[in-house]
Amino acid sequence: MNMNSKTDTVDKKKLFTTQKMVLIALFGAISAILMVLEFPLPLFPPFLKMDFSELPVIIGGYIMGPFAGLVIILIKVGLNFVFNGTTTGGVGELSNMLCSVCYMIPAVLIYQRKKNKTNAAISLAVGTIVVSIFSIFNNLYLIFPIYSKVMGLDMNAIVGMCSKVNPAIKDTFTLIAIGIVPFNLIKYAVASLITFLVYKRVKKVLFKI
Repeated sequence: MNMNSKTDTVDKKKLFTTQKMVLIALFGAISAILMVLEFPLPLFPPFLKMDFSELPVIIGGYIMGPFAGLVIILIKVGLNFVFNGTTTGGVGELSNMLCSVCYMIPAVLIYQRKKNKTNAAISLAVGTIVVSIFSIFNNLYLIFPIYSKVMGLDMNAIVGMCSKVNPAIKDTFTLIAIGIVPFNLIKYAVASLITFLVYKRVKKVLFKI
């Protein structure tokens, strides 16, 4: 009797692990597809593209934890890089990955402490603010310098490229203040709102399946 109980427990653990791996792969694939379906927003720098690839990342993280969220991010960026290629020498993909991590980690950790609607809203708001602040330093000290070397452009050329779509962008400060930060606030706020509205329904459907 005891032997059967132990065997059942082991089998359930194996089944759960298999289900988790399948879900991670599924969320990663969906996220990669959504990343391909990117589109620009008017008046924002042309290298910033709107997409909804954060939805599977944050929902997967909510369901399975932050480590699963990290794996989903890696799958998303890896599949996108393999099948869609890159126009930025991998710099755009690097930025997307780092921002995804900075959005998902705080949101998931906060939500896991207390899983209710109020805490979900707080966690998503914190994730949006964290990634928006992170994007300032990420672009100034990592992405722009790397992008400049890879593409053979200096900072003035990057600012000039952005000023063509928004004349109010005249220097690095205005590029960050009215380009980078507002874009990330919009992108991750939209992802947060959709996540808040659909998360419970998605979770119920997955558990039924």
